[in-house]
Amino acid sequence: MLLATFFSFLKKGEAVNKCLRVFFDAKVPLEFLRDFVQKEAQKLGLEGTAQIMESSEKVLIVICGKKQKTDEFLDMLHKELADHAIQAVEIEAFVKTKDYRGVFRVIE
Repeated sequence: MLLATFFSFLKKGEAVNKCLRVFFDAKVPLEFLRDFVQKEAQKLGLEGTAQIMESSEKVLIVICGKKQKTDEFLDMLHKELADHAIQAVEIEAFVKTKDYRGVFRVIE
C-alpha cells in the first residue's frame, strides 16, 4: 500500500527533487554569481551554492529543488552563458548529502 501511494505521488509530478552540479570556465565576474545566478535560483525556490574554484579556475554551482525548477534554471543559465561566450558546461546529477537550509548562497 505504501509503495502504491509513493508511485501515485510520483505520477502527479509533485515535489520530485533533483540536485545538480554545474561546472564551467570562470570567465565571469563574481557579480554574475550574485546578480544573475543567485537571484534566479532564489526566484525559482532553489537551494545550493555558487563559487569560483580558484584552484581549477572553474565556477561550481550546486542547485537542488523541484525537477521542473532546476530545469528552468538550467535553461536560463545556458542562455546567459551563451551571452558570455561560454560553451563548455558540465552538468552532473548527484545525491544530496548536505543541508542547504532552503537558501542559495554565493561563496566568496
